[in-house]
Amino acid sequence: MSSAPVAPAYYADFNGMEALKKSAQQNQPTAVREAARQFESLFTNMLLKSMREASMGESLGDSEQTQFYQDMFDQQLALQMSRGKGLGLAEHLVGQLQRAGAAPAAAGTPAAATPAVGTPAAVTGASSAGASLERRMHFISSMQPYAAEAGHKLGVAPETIIAHAALETGWGQHLPVDSSGSSHNLFGIKAGRGWTGAAADAITTEYQGSTATSQRAPFRAYDSIGAGMQDYVGLLSGNPRYAGALNCGDDVVAYANGLQHGGYATDPTYVQKLLATCAAVREAAVHTGLKATTSAPITTRGGTI
Repeated sequence: MSSAPVAPAYYADFNGMEALKKSAQQNQPTAVREAARQFESLFTNMLLKSMREASMGESLGDSEQTQFYQDMFDQQLALQMSRGKGLGLAEHLVGQLQRAGAAPAAAGTPAAATPAVGTPAAVTGASSAGASLERRMHFISSMQPYAAEAGHKLGVAPETIIAHAALETGWGQHLPVDSSGSSHNLFGIKAGRGWTGAAADAITTEYQGSTATSQRAPFRAYDSIGAGMQDYVGLLSGNPRYAGALNCGDDVVAYANGLQHGGYATDPTYVQKLLATCAAVREAAVHTGLKATTSAPITTRGGTI
């Protein structure tokens, strides 16, 4: 009987990392989850480092020593932030590996099911981390003109709009479909009682507190991406519930909170997921040579990325 890997409590805990290495060699399911947490910790530390570098400048008390200890503090903070549910990235990585068959499911825990074609990604809990770099580049390029126009009308940075669509559809891979094909519904907008247009049914995951339940629900269907984007802008700008999501500029957290407080999403980790997806949008734009929609850093209430 093998023991569970030791989760490092200190960022320089090499004994814990060695135990994790041995567990990974034994192909233990718990090792995969702990390795995913460590990856999330590294990602979080990168966000913190980018935030520090985007500051207005050095203060009077700054020195090489203070920067050294600040870096140590950020590494430990990143490790602590990855504990528990963290940003949700580790959970997505484990689910993606299990669906791909690259990692075994933990005992008593079924592997996450792959969403059916036409099922919105965010509402089913599907990870968008599995999208290839080529897929992300293509999605961003296709969305840019629509996002620029929508962002101008909503007062929101275009890359935030792109990230929202990427999160809801798994980078365009999972949209609701009807008998005529794609619904062009990039934002997971449901067809409520007041909707008189076409609709497409799909499986959705709703949360009551931290409990997730799956159910089938109708989603709005459009003739084109432009029509879907126009309805999206009208929904946010015309409903006072989403007033908090308007005119946020590049403040991703304010936008995400505005959506969640208005009832757009019930996922308790929706804000963290949208923040991580927006960072992925910016990273894809830089590393693929794609021109970014804006040169401004992503802003959050805690700083910039």
